[in-house]
Amino acid sequence: MKNNYDITVAATSVFIPEQSDESASRFVFAYTITITNTGGMPAQLLSRHWIITDANNQVQEVRGPGVVGEQPTLEPKQRFEYTSGTALATSVGTMRGTYQMVAEDGTRFDADIPEFTLSVPRVLH
Repeated sequence: MKNNYDITVAATSVFIPEQSDESASRFVFAYTITITNTGGMPAQLLSRHWIITDANNQVQEVRGPGVVGEQPTLEPKQRFEYTSGTALATSVGTMRGTYQMVAEDGTRFDADIPEFTLSVPRVLH
């Protein structure tokens, strides 16, 4: 039986050198998220919870409504893609988290955002 409440999240990230300042320990990254409703029921993204960790184990938690000012509703098999950004004090870090969703039938559930790496090119081997 297919799970009605199933969201798949994929992420890619890129370093933005023109917005970064290495001497000031400011490393800016853009990330693109693709959210796909792999469940059997329409679901709306209500809010997000990010856990952003830099190489010094400094953790920032970010919570807020929607993503990029939107609270998209995804039909089954539909996807939503957006690009956003974050700044770290180190050249490498990670992001992970959850999206808080509500299905058409009123069921609330979390969609996991698998951890992905933020890295300046040529820092990780």
